[in-house]
Amino acid sequence: MSWKIQVQTDNTGNWYSNALRFATKEEAQKSVADLMMRWSSVNETRVVESDDPVNYAWVDGHLEGVSS
Repeated sequence: MSWKIQVQTDNTGNWYSNALRFATKEEAQKSVADLMMRWSSVNETRVVESDDPVNYAWVDGHLEGVSS
C-alpha cells in the first residue's frame, strides 16, 4: 500500500494524479503542498490510499526516488 496525491484543476469534478507514491500520508501531504506552490491552477487537493508500490520519499526536505 502507498499514498498518492490527487488534484482538481478545473470545474469538471475530475481528480488527477501523477505517478508519485509515498510510504506515508504525511509524505504525500508534503508533496501536494509543494505542488500547490508551483501550480496556480489547483482548485482542490486530497491524499488517498493506493495499491501501487512506494516509489518516492521526502528526505531532508526534498523529493527522492526509491528503488523497489
